[in-house]
Order: sequence, then structure tokens, then C-alpha cells
Amino acid sequence: MELTLVRHAPAHDGADDAARALTPKGRARFERCVETMDQLGVRFDRVLHSPKVRAVETAELLLPLCDGELEETRLLTKAPKEPMLALLKSDRLALVGHEPWLTSLLAWLVVGDVRRADAFELKKGAVARLEGEPSPGHMRLVALWTPKLLRR
Repeated sequence: MELTLVRHAPAHDGADDAARALTPKGRARFERCVETMDQLGVRFDRVLHSPKVRAVETAELLLPLCDGELEETRLLTKAPKEPMLALLKSDRLALVGHEPWLTSLLAWLVVGDVRRADAFELKKGAVARLEGEPSPGHMRLVALWTPKLLRR
């Protein structure tokens, strides 16, 4: 399995966390990231995203790389637990979510311990690629792209 973790692109500040939309600059920069991923041959069968507006908008920008549908899941708005593993069924899946939960998921899948999340950093718009069996400690990190690197 190929699993891609995507932290949402930069968004506006605001009191209503769920309604925060991407900034024009954040959207433009992430569009360039998507262009680079396209050139690298990155593809998804499905994209799962948080219901928060900034994650929805980031997921929509990934559509050119997706052969299937976008799907919303509230599981990407909280700490990763066993039900999350049940969603990891596609051969090529992308998850679009938020910190600190994405690095917790990354640590859980790669080293088997969510408490090791501090070993990873996902800036807004960053992308982590994993391969292997989608279970704790059984995936390997094959790429960690900062947004700045993807825009070059």
C-alpha cells in the first residue's frame, strides 16, 4: 500500500476553527505542490479528508492526482485509533488532515508509537509518503516533502 499524509495548506485565522478557509497565497502555493507531485507521478485511488474547510479545500486541490472520489471522515480531526486503520484499504490512498494528529498517525504507522510524533514535522502543505502494511509499526517512510521543496 502507498499512503500519503497531507497537512492542509495555510488557512486564514478565525474563531470558528471548522470554517477556516485557505488563504489565496496558501491555495496558490499548494497548487504548485500538486503540479510537482503530478510531475513525480504521484496518484491516488481515493482521498480522505477532515470535514474542516481548510482540509476540504486542500483535498479538492488534489483532485488532478486522484482516480477516485474525495471522502470526508471525522476520524482525521482527532488522535489516531484503531478505527482509522479500517479506512486504510486502498492501494494508493491520501489522507488530508491536521496537526498534531497527522504526525501522531505517522509515528504510529512507522514506529508503532504515537508518542514519537515529535520525531516528525509536517508544516502546512507538507506531504509524507509511506509504503507497507497499514498497521502500527509496519509502514516505512519513503518521502517527506516540505512545501518549499515541492514548490521548487
